[in-house]
Amino acid sequence: MTRFWLSHSFSLVWLLFSVYISLPWLMDLAKLTNLPLALFIIGGIAYIPGYLMAFLLASLVLDRQPPFKEEHPNEAVTVMIAAYNEESSIYETIRYVATQDYTGPLHLLVIDNNSNDNTSAEVLRAKEDFSLPITLLHEQKPGKFQALNFGLTHVTTPYVITLDADTLIHPSAVRFLVARLVSSPKDVCAVAGSMLVRNSRRSFWTRLQEWDYFLGIASIKRLQGLYQGTLVAQGAFSLYETAAVQEVGGWPDAIGEDIVLTWRLLETKRRVYFEPLAVAFTDAPESFQHFARQRSRWARGMVEGLQEVKPWRQPQLYTKYLTGVNLIMPYLDIAYTFFWIPGLILALFGHYWIVGPMTLLVLPLTVLSYGLLYFYQRDYVFKNLNLRVRKNLFGFIFFVLSYQLFMSPISVWGYAQETFKLKRVWE
Repeated sequence: MTRFWLSHSFSLVWLLFSVYISLPWLMDLAKLTNLPLALFIIGGIAYIPGYLMAFLLASLVLDRQPPFKEEHPNEAVTVMIAAYNEESSIYETIRYVATQDYTGPLHLLVIDNNSNDNTSAEVLRAKEDFSLPITLLHEQKPGKFQALNFGLTHVTTPYVITLDADTLIHPSAVRFLVARLVSSPKDVCAVAGSMLVRNSRRSFWTRLQEWDYFLGIASIKRLQGLYQGTLVAQGAFSLYETAAVQEVGGWPDAIGEDIVLTWRLLETKRRVYFEPLAVAFTDAPESFQHFARQRSRWARGMVEGLQEVKPWRQPQLYTKYLTGVNLIMPYLDIAYTFFWIPGLILALFGHYWIVGPMTLLVLPLTVLSYGLLYFYQRDYVFKNLNLRVRKNLFGFIFFVLSYQLFMSPISVWGYAQETFKLKRVWE
């Protein structure tokens, strides 16, 4: 609780400082428009982003990951994979599960969700090749949530891990996930793993996303984990208490089924943690089209979560705040898309009405928070896992300078899709 309020105090001081030195900018913009609109614009592109970035920075400085009470647990665990047309990747994914250093009973459950390729044959080939108990199920009803819920009825272990069929996990990933859960208080019911990009050399977009996963997403996960309310135990790689998932009805029929599930778990006065050492590598979208579809789904999933579980219904202060932040994300993305981007274009021609020197105040906080997280990831995570941070300076520069130029408009499109209930597009 102390860290929470200390971080907010620092953020408030930063906000007041930002408002004070930006008063000339605010007044000039108010003359061109009016004061309420000027506050709306600057609040969305500078004040609130600066406040949130200051809160993130202070929280990262104060964060201390608690040590494991049991680093080599032996609880029985089921790894569950829902697969649709994954013949090219499922065998390799299973191979990485089979080579885990986890000493407890480990069972693999693969649900073929009506594939029309050789997914099942590849699973059976893996069953012959690896000394790992594997069960293959078939679910004809389309939809990942259908496959996961069908698989859940066959889970007999106290813990279940969901894993995407194209995701490779570090040899110690399962051990660290379970170790974090059994080392946590009794009300912790899920632990999110750390997702990183495997195919970062494939395109310009994967180079950008490598830094998003390594710095952006990881920093948000650490922030949320610090305050015991990780908002997405992502379906790609997370550990759950089986009974807790069953109690809330399993995975919902939603484009962000893992978001809604996590928020339902938090609503039951349980907590969700994040374990940075439980690393998994996934393939990021290689084209802009696929990238835009994925991120618009994520934005749409967030809105689904807000509709399903209102922030004020969350029983704990931390999760009220963390889920409440999501209420203002559409405002920030709209402000960025419709004011900051046009303002940037105007600034290129010497008109600093919207974007000017004051907007650069957020940049030092961004660089500091990313710098802190980079060294944490390198020295605490990668060093302990015998991994090496790949050089990607080109991607880092474009990530810092231009990533939000793509993300905010894509997110706005996702919000519009959910608002008007447009057809869901998965790939």
